[in-house]
Amino acid sequence: MGCESSTDWLCQRAWVEIDLNALTHNVRQLKRQLAAKTQLMAVVKADAYGHGAVSVAQTALNAGANWLGVATIPEGIELRAAGIQAPILLLGAVHSPEQVRAIAYWQLQPTICNSKQALIFAETLKEMGQTLPVHLKLDTGMSRLGTMWQDAAEFVQLVRHLPNLDIQSIYSHLATADSPDTRVMEQQHQRFQQAIRTIEAAGIPLPKLHFANSAATLVDSALHYDLVRVGLATYGLYPAPHCQGLIDLKPVMGVKARVTQVKDIPAGTGVSYGYQYIADRDLRLAVIGIGYADGVPRNLSNKLQVLIRGQRVPQVGAITMDQMMLDVSSIPDLQVGEVVTLLGTDGNQSISADDWAETLGTISWEILCSFKHRLPRVAV
Repeated sequence: MGCESSTDWLCQRAWVEIDLNALTHNVRQLKRQLAAKTQLMAVVKADAYGHGAVSVAQTALNAGANWLGVATIPEGIELRAAGIQAPILLLGAVHSPEQVRAIAYWQLQPTICNSKQALIFAETLKEMGQTLPVHLKLDTGMSRLGTMWQDAAEFVQLVRHLPNLDIQSIYSHLATADSPDTRVMEQQHQRFQQAIRTIEAAGIPLPKLHFANSAATLVDSALHYDLVRVGLATYGLYPAPHCQGLIDLKPVMGVKARVTQVKDIPAGTGVSYGYQYIADRDLRLAVIGIGYADGVPRNLSNKLQVLIRGQRVPQVGAITMDQMMLDVSSIPDLQVGEVVTLLGTDGNQSISADDWAETLGTISWEILCSFKHRLPRVAV
C-alpha cells in the first residue's frame, strides 16, 4: 500500500510520537495529590508544549482535568473549534476591543492584569451587552504580568464595581518554585497571603484562589488552594531534580526518524558541513532524515546520542537542516528504513528531553516546544 496522504506517518522520514496513555496516567497521578476541593488545570499553551493541543486537551479532560490554560486567543479558539467546552483560562494579557470581542465570542476567560486593561474590557463588554468571567493577576515577585500585590485590595475593588466583569479567581505566579532553595517561593507565598488578607479586610468576598505551577504542586500542598496550573508535569517530566520521584510520571513525547542511507567511510574522512568531525578510524555511517529545521538543536552536534535496536550510538558531524549522521559501526547490518529513537525508550535504554537540556544548558520546556510541525504528531 502506498502513502494515503502527506500526513501518513508510515511514509514520514521522522515524526513525534505522543503516548496518550502516559498522559492519562500523569493526570490521574496529579489528581491524587490534590484535595477534593482543588481542581486541576492542564496548561496546553504552545500547542500543549509541542504535543498537540486538541488531543492533549481532550485526553487530559477525560482523565480528570477540570480546566485548560492557554497563552493566546488563537490557542483558545483552536480548542473551542474542536468542540471542547471546558473552561479555558487565557494566561496572556490582551487590551484591544477586538480582542475582547473575540474572547467573549469564543467564551474564553481572560486574565486582567491592571486597572487600565479592566476599564477597556468593561467598556467593550458594556457596548456588547455581555458579562464575562475574568481572572485577576497579582505580581508577588515574578515581575511579569499583574498588579503589584500591595495594591491588591484597591485593584479587586475597582474591578468588582465595573459593569459586565465577573471575577472568577485571583492568582499569582511563582518565579523559583523549581529551586530547592524555597526562600523566594515562601516570600511570594507570604505576599499572596497578605494580599488576600487585605482583600478580605476590605469586605470583598473571595473568589477561587490559585498559585501553584508544576513544581509547587509537587512539593507543597499548602500552595494548592482551589486550583493548580500544571504544565510540564502533565507531559511526564519533573520541573527540577529534587522533584524526581515525588510522584510517578511517564514522558508523553517520543521523537523518531528513519535511516535513509548507510555507507562505509575510511579513516580521515570529514563528515558534514565544516568538517567538525573527522573519522579517526574506518567506520559505518547512517544518515537519518531529521535536522535542526525539525527542532533538533544544531548545538547538539557531536554531543547527541540516539537509540537503535536498544543500543546507544553517537551522532557525528554538524547536524544539518534536514538530516544528521550517526556512527553505526556497532550495528554493521543496519538497514535503510530502520527506526531511530532520538527521544524516548528503546529496549532498556531511554533518552529524555532532560538529557538534551542538560547537555545544552537549557530547560526541558524549551526542548519539548522546539519540534516543528512538519513532524507529524502520531498518537500511540
